[in-house]
Amino acid sequence: MKDILFIKTSSLGDVIHHMPAVTDARRARPELHLSWVVEEAFAPLARLHPGIDEVIPVASRRWRKSLQSPATWSEMRRHCAALRAKRYDRIVDTQGLLRSALIARIARGERHGYDRASIREPLASLFYDVRHTVSRDLHAVERNRRLTALSLGYEMEGAPDYGLSRASFTAPDEPYVVFLHATAQPRKEWPVANWIALGQSLNERGLQVVLPWGTETERLRSEEIAKALPSARVPDRAPLDQVARLIANARGVVGVDTGLLHLGAALSVPLIAIFAGSQPKLTGPVGSGPMTVLGTDGAPPGVDEMRAAVVGMSSPGLSR
Repeated sequence: MKDILFIKTSSLGDVIHHMPAVTDARRARPELHLSWVVEEAFAPLARLHPGIDEVIPVASRRWRKSLQSPATWSEMRRHCAALRAKRYDRIVDTQGLLRSALIARIARGERHGYDRASIREPLASLFYDVRHTVSRDLHAVERNRRLTALSLGYEMEGAPDYGLSRASFTAPDEPYVVFLHATAQPRKEWPVANWIALGQSLNERGLQVVLPWGTETERLRSEEIAKALPSARVPDRAPLDQVARLIANARGVVGVDTGLLHLGAALSVPLIAIFAGSQPKLTGPVGSGPMTVLGTDGAPPGVDEMRAAVVGMSSPGLSR
């Protein structure tokens, strides 16, 4: 066994949750050549993992917007041909969706995935040659690690390791905290007025607030918060490897349940997680850095509780 193909295309949080499984595989089977099919927007992040030999971008999100275009179908055919050009010893689909199972079906090799009881979309399990049982009650990071270990035949050991080093990024000239207010699901949001109140508390401690964004709606929200905070900064939109640098150099991260929050956890940056519309047991941040998780589905934390948490991030915790 030499050539392994991982399929974990999106979303951002899911891609980050797969990274410890890559680290495990590299440590347990150093002789393997590890390839990863990932959505093109997340390819820069996947390339940051030192254990990955090849990143294969897929543009399914972009293709869905232009299915009537001949150019789109031509690009899709080229992608399929490139996938089939090589035979893999194992194909491991840790996504567990019909769209990822279809990619596994296009590729050539022994296909591994979750069994019907373990998968998010049960029909997807029909596309695998070997199906594994992994409890759906486990955290996403744990599920990825277990499925990969079962597929490649090794014992999972130790705490999750994302393979990313915060120390590899250049330190900033001024202290700042990153606010991750943006999420694709409105039920996970925290009110703008709360972000402003928390930002004012940080300003009083001499910390600048930085508000990254990914969509036009998120940019407007970042600017609305920044207008009320004299030292706040709204950076230009940037690729994920540059966003990773921004987060790695922060004194801390405060965010809702969104992909970039998990990137902060992966980089061991001190963080405070705000849960309002999801369960932290299944999708909460996992990492070796200082972290505080507040709120749960239907019960977000208040401003006073968040202020206390920020104060609880001691001076060493808010230092680089």
